[in-house]
Amino acid sequence: MRLATVVGRSAQVAAVVREDRCLPVTLPGLRTVREIAGAGEDGLDLVAAFARAASPSAWVPLDRMALGPAVPDPGAIYTIGLNYDGPGAAPRPDRPLVYGKAASSVAAHGATLRWDRSVTDNVDAEVELGVVVGVEGSVFGYTVINDVSSRDEHLDGDQWLIGKSMPGFCPVGPVLVTADELDTRDLRLDCLVNGEPLQDGSTGDLRFGIDRILAYLARHLDLRPGDLIATGTPPRLSTPPGPGRRLRVGDVVTCRIEGIGELVTPVV
Repeated sequence: MRLATVVGRSAQVAAVVREDRCLPVTLPGLRTVREIAGAGEDGLDLVAAFARAASPSAWVPLDRMALGPAVPDPGAIYTIGLNYDGPGAAPRPDRPLVYGKAASSVAAHGATLRWDRSVTDNVDAEVELGVVVGVEGSVFGYTVINDVSSRDEHLDGDQWLIGKSMPGFCPVGPVLVTADELDTRDLRLDCLVNGEPLQDGSTGDLRFGIDRILAYLARHLDLRPGDLIATGTPPRLSTPPGPGRRLRVGDVVTCRIEGIGELVTPVV
């Protein structure tokens, strides 16, 4: 099943997505992606039955809806560093290297990215396979995350949380694909700025796989339904525009993951 979050008149609600149409979910207790994730298989079955029973007129063209972040209210966001092999990759750590982003940094597909340039003007984008946590630390689904980060030494060097958590620094979406519908062992993922490739990799190059990441986090933390895990990012390509390319006003960032979709972020 493919799920999105759509912006209604008074709230952001979950919606089932089929091709170019969506069905807002109106089931009590299952109106957000986080609530559905917390309801386990029974919750998904109820949403699937709701979708099957809906009349064709209840399905709305997706391009007529405003999208929110695929998970607009994560309890926590964990990011995994140095987790890809490939040309130019840093040495492999001996265990998953865990950072974090503030939940307030999430943003939607298509939302404009702006930040205070007097704080940092050294910001880049990173495509990452996002895991949405389900019940008892399981995988509920997968999405695309753009792990926007400052590279200034006073932020990236010793204030990683702040350098990754400014408003809008975690675009998530456009949709979530439930775990039963996506094999993540060898998915292509890439990041482009204005159509120029910055990254191009495969989840087959993950150093620590999703099960290992979940087990490591669960050993130390209380994982809860709706939490997000950004599983790492491929090395930057050495070809132009090159590893040193930073985001500038007017850029359009596109993060793509096979089987999920494209997450687009204009920079203003």
